[in-house]
Amino acid sequence: MKNAVAILDFGSQYAQLIARRVREAHVYCELFPWDAPREQILALQPKAFILSGGPRSVYEPGAPYIQDFILESGLPILGICYGMQALTHALGGRVDASARREYGHAVVETVQENPLLPAPSFQVWMSHGDKVTDLPPGFVPLAQSGNSPYAAMADPVRRCYGLQFHPEVNHTVGGAEIIRRFVVDIAGITPDWTPQSIIEEAVERIRRQVGGARVLAAVSGGVDSSVAAALVHRAVGDQLTAVFVDTGLLRKNEPEQVVRAFREMLGVELIAVPAAAEYFEALKGETDPEKKRKIVGEKFIRIFEREAKALGQPPFLVQGTIYPDVVESSAPDRNKADKIKTHHNVGGLPPDMRFQLVEPLRYLFKDEVRAVGEALGLPVEMVWRQPFPGPGLTVRILGEVTPERADRLREADAILTEELAAAGLLGKGAGTSQAFVVLLPVKSVGVMGDQRTYQDACAIRAVVTDDFMTADWARIPYDVLARISTRIVNEVRGINRVVYDITSKPPATIEWE
Repeated sequence: MKNAVAILDFGSQYAQLIARRVREAHVYCELFPWDAPREQILALQPKAFILSGGPRSVYEPGAPYIQDFILESGLPILGICYGMQALTHALGGRVDASARREYGHAVVETVQENPLLPAPSFQVWMSHGDKVTDLPPGFVPLAQSGNSPYAAMADPVRRCYGLQFHPEVNHTVGGAEIIRRFVVDIAGITPDWTPQSIIEEAVERIRRQVGGARVLAAVSGGVDSSVAAALVHRAVGDQLTAVFVDTGLLRKNEPEQVVRAFREMLGVELIAVPAAAEYFEALKGETDPEKKRKIVGEKFIRIFEREAKALGQPPFLVQGTIYPDVVESSAPDRNKADKIKTHHNVGGLPPDMRFQLVEPLRYLFKDEVRAVGEALGLPVEMVWRQPFPGPGLTVRILGEVTPERADRLREADAILTEELAAAGLLGKGAGTSQAFVVLLPVKSVGVMGDQRTYQDACAIRAVVTDDFMTADWARIPYDVLARISTRIVNEVRGINRVVYDITSKPPATIEWE
């Protein structure tokens, strides 16, 4: 990679957002643990480093630190929050515990003109208990806040910069521009990370990986698996066979839509495998969400192994794993971000799997995946369809998964989608990024036709987000919610109560399981 940034993660849940903002500036980047081996980091051939925040104090025993080769590289460095403190500590400055924590909104005032900060005064997001009290030799102050005399600092000669606030979060006004200024203006990196360049590099990488071998693509009906399959098809053509497993856990009419899209629109050889009975039997009696994911993951691979054997055992399997999947499935570590949950595409696969994985989207965010899909010429309705998890409705049916509960959820979800689309709240440029129904393992009392009912409750989950790493709940108009609720209760047998989830991500995840 000729133009890239290495982001070192000191344990911040915001680290992936830094990567997201760098990509928005059309610059490629990768995220590494702070203590990743020198060879691994330098293999990227980075032109700059960004140091993330983190929960520790730099003066604690065993605290994460900046490895010497990074400081000795002579490359531009941007330290954010803990990253700024680690930079200060390593270069001879001083960091102390603050008399009071600075958390939430704050106003930063620029104290001297500089190439990094775009405004003389602007609102930022702070989250720290320590602060820099003495700058390292060669550094000058760039900005201050009410609680931080050094809210930003710089050594312009060495192109080393530090920010006490978090430019990567949306709460910081102009934060994305600050990151763009660092990677493009200060580090001098050419912003050439575009959908077309992503496709060109992916095609080259795929061809190098698979050679002349046959490849299977696992397509689920979701955006990610569809774009991944199309990208591999661009790279290897007829070497690709797509396999669609009808698990019985897809959305209403989705099996038919998937088959038509791949066979008629993309011209990809596709094998459809009816497997609903196998999945429901395997999931029978199971209520633990992690176990359900692993059951789906193992069943998924076993079916593919069976199909692969019939096709002469192709050695490669395409999966639509994307970067948030990888991040949320990362193993927990005392200095790194905690594991959130196991993703079907990442952590739910059996250890004795016989395939080598081809994951062309592994380091892409959702909006990058969509942009690549459009650049590949995929139909808009396919690229902008609602995101759908690999395990399907399994993770939207809380409790035991049965054919009856799956049918119930499918009908309720179809009503939600239909009403939101009619209101102009779904699709490209609409006000809702993702919306779905969750069937709860809860029954409630109701009255229908003067008779007492005791039936299932369901929840509507609708969010607005740019990157799916963070999300806010969608402010759907009350009259639309009223129509959705009325139709679900009247038209879906077995549901008598509808609730609306108004939790942001974080603290919640988008999916309920």
